[in-house]
Amino acid sequence: MTMIKPEVPSDPKAMIAEAEKALADIAKIKTGIGTVIFGQESVIERTLVALLAGGHALLVGVPGLAKTKLVETLGTVLGLDDRRIQFTPDLMPSDILGSEVMEQDDNGKRYFRYVKGPVFAQLLMADEINRASPRTQSALLQAMQEYHVTIAGERHDLPQPFHVLATQNPLEQEGTYPLPEAQLDRFLMQIDILYPELEAERRVLLETTGTSDAKAERTIDAERLRDMQQLIRRMPVPEGVVDAILKLVRSARPGADNDIAKTFISWGPGPRASQALMLCARARALYDGRLAPSVDDVKALAEPVLQHRMALTFAARADGMNVRDVIGNLTKVAF
Repeated sequence: MTMIKPEVPSDPKAMIAEAEKALADIAKIKTGIGTVIFGQESVIERTLVALLAGGHALLVGVPGLAKTKLVETLGTVLGLDDRRIQFTPDLMPSDILGSEVMEQDDNGKRYFRYVKGPVFAQLLMADEINRASPRTQSALLQAMQEYHVTIAGERHDLPQPFHVLATQNPLEQEGTYPLPEAQLDRFLMQIDILYPELEAERRVLLETTGTSDAKAERTIDAERLRDMQQLIRRMPVPEGVVDAILKLVRSARPGADNDIAKTFISWGPGPRASQALMLCARARALYDGRLAPSVDDVKALAEPVLQHRMALTFAARADGMNVRDVIGNLTKVAF
């Protein structure tokens, strides 16, 4: 029988030193983003938490709320090789993954050569992802989960780190296709972007309608981001936080022993939601300068982690309920 060796715990002093260095870098990142994106502190926090946790995020908001600008700024500040794909109804999978082209050498021999698509980037912005057909949306499934793509039977690994930040317009318009549940589950969080506060919008008016715009500058590089992601995975998680995550996620499934789930939930989150909460709670703790997550982190992340992994019953929708209301009520019951 093969014995699994337990992981040797990290030296507390070394981990504290790593965390302090990471906090200094996170402060620089926030400052760099703040030179271009005004207000939206919660959106910036959640997006950075998703990236620090090593995952993908879905940004949902009406046009004009700087979703695309935020992703572009993150690529610059984090020092990542970033690409943008504008999703449209006529976009094909090969426009994302790349394709094989036939070439001929000097001897007249023909052969196929693989030309990589824009998915081969460290930060991929999938702009208005719900405007492409389901066939094209599915081109990202393998990349987001397994970090490689398969073309003509050959595996091609993606650069590391690899993150997808997708934007989506919540308005129901002609030419939009809802993302399938399997793809939604690949996103660590769904981050809703709301209208800015008055002072933030005032600053936008004053600083973006002149003769020059502020530009973001690189503060870290891809290797440093990977180091911080590894630090987060080594952070200890108290048993009480693990229990809170399991209790919350399991209470959001049909058949759970609570009236909310029995009455309002059609289908609920799977184990990926628990994994996402665990990683994001650690990342949020580090973002706030703590070396271990708390139950408060689980409460704060319940909505962005769970809302795209649940569906309500017809009766719930008929009563005017929405997913956020249900998650809020479940959080009150669970804690």
